[in-house]
Amino acid sequence: MKNKFFTRKFVPAAQIRRLRKGMVIKMENDKIILTGDRPTGRLHVGHYVGSLRRRVELQNSGEYKKTYIMIADAQALTDNIENPEKVRQNIIEVALDYISCGLDPEKSTLFIQSQISELCELTFYYMDLVTVARLQRNPTVKSEIQMRNFEASIPVGFFTYPISQAADITAFKATTVPVGDDQLPMIEQTREIVHKFNTVYAPVLVEPAALLPEQEACKRLPGTDGKAKMSKSLGNCIYLADTADEVRTKIMSMYTDPLHLQVSDPGHLEGNTVFTYLDAFCRQEHFERYLPDYANLDELKAHYTRGGLGDVKVKKFLNNIMQETLEPIRTRRKELEKEIPAIYEILKKGSEAAQEAAAQTLSQVKSAMKINYFEDAELIRAQSERYEG
Repeated sequence: MKNKFFTRKFVPAAQIRRLRKGMVIKMENDKIILTGDRPTGRLHVGHYVGSLRRRVELQNSGEYKKTYIMIADAQALTDNIENPEKVRQNIIEVALDYISCGLDPEKSTLFIQSQISELCELTFYYMDLVTVARLQRNPTVKSEIQMRNFEASIPVGFFTYPISQAADITAFKATTVPVGDDQLPMIEQTREIVHKFNTVYAPVLVEPAALLPEQEACKRLPGTDGKAKMSKSLGNCIYLADTADEVRTKIMSMYTDPLHLQVSDPGHLEGNTVFTYLDAFCRQEHFERYLPDYANLDELKAHYTRGGLGDVKVKKFLNNIMQETLEPIRTRRKELEKEIPAIYEILKKGSEAAQEAAAQTLSQVKSAMKINYFEDAELIRAQSERYEG
């Protein structure tokens, strides 16, 4: 499944450096977060280290006024229009993973995108502020179109999703959007839309800023086969809902260093999936519990690179870490699976709260655009006087 705000696509380094300027913020009080995922499959450990773990930390930090977590089903339909049942079924899968990982409905508003009709209306108004040429220049859009082989048959909804995303962000006055480097062009386009709207009409909308992952390994966790992207079709994902045996099997078959044929051979860390996962998941206390022969990860890496350390030993260490990380999530998910009606009720209440917030923004937008005819008492009075006179 792919994350609406955490899609991992290639963006040139020079552009990333340019986009980072003025767009990345430090956490401040009284801020609002918006983030979410496309419900096209179960969430995996790439989602966990890339977004879910951080969301829980931010939710619990007390540094944000509101946290909105969106299940972006409308966005998922833009390239799954012939398979709506896939999207429909995965709503509950995503919600279960969210809550199992620690997202708390009492602290975060969990909602379904399609249930907020105001987002569609905002998207429609924002379309007048963006040119086709500008959408075509968006590198994230270009790379995703190429990845899906749309070529000339691009669905309009997919092509314009940067505008839809701008509606999602601005509807909730989000100041902070946790993303990866690849999604910075999307935030830049949202900021452009906000700036143009506020200039043409009135300063109603809030310009969002990106909040990037703190750890390099968390930005793009590879599949277990060493490929850059985790994919259900490639069978290279470790899902949050996987059993302990499934996790163990996947880790023990994980791609390492093809040149490390003997234990005595010097090993290479670059492109070695096991060590990439260790960078993302390993903590100091894990060595005390599972591998006391080493003081820290740097020492383990040093031994591997000079030779004398086998892949199996490292994989067993990683398996212990992953089992410790995933077991509480699995246990909680099993409990939640017995309460499916309650999960839908959480999503319903969250969607109602989200709609209320979006409706307030839409009202301000329509007032600024002077299309709030029936709420504008001054307009009615002035027109009445005009014709009476």
